[in-house]
Amino acid sequence: MTSNFAKLLETRRSNYFIGNTPELSKKDISALVSHAVKYTPTAFNSQTARTVILFGNDHQKFWNLTLSELQKVTPPDRFAATQNKIASFAAGFGTILFFEEQETITALQKQFPLYKDNFPIWSEQGSAILQFAVWCIFAEHQIGASLQHYSPLVDTFTAKEWKIPDSWKLIAQMPFGNITRSPETKDFLPLKDRIKIYG
Repeated sequence: MTSNFAKLLETRRSNYFIGNTPELSKKDISALVSHAVKYTPTAFNSQTARTVILFGNDHQKFWNLTLSELQKVTPPDRFAATQNKIASFAAGFGTILFFEEQETITALQKQFPLYKDNFPIWSEQGSAILQFAVWCIFAEHQIGASLQHYSPLVDTFTAKEWKIPDSWKLIAQMPFGNITRSPETKDFLPLKDRIKIYG
């Protein structure tokens, strides 16, 4: 029997064709993200996840500034493709910026020195769980999204423009919006090569 959540695992896809007219309001979307932030598990209940949700002009500004930074490092003959890619993100309704709060991680490293090297890893894993949780919740509400990683290229202007605390480390960016075109069918490796079962 397939549960609703199991079905969402199939529905959740990287959607690069998104628009700015989702059925949900900014308030409703913010509530969904807030719910995920509150209930996503973290190591030692550290609750290090931080998010910034950008709508409207702020959403557009983020991708415009990202494009400006990319132009500095992209070969001219490849910049048109980069422009198109960034334009597809900017066409969405908003962007979520995922951060991890570093002061708590440092404090835990001091408190539990035996696990010192693991806390940054667990922090990244916790952020990944949150990103996936938001992605699945969005899929449930027919909101398309993709996960992007433009750090450290975008870190400086992001911190300046949106007054990000120094202790917040930017991990990922998620542009989202209504789905304007379904993603192509995805191929899968044989599960017999990926799963071993004993007993």
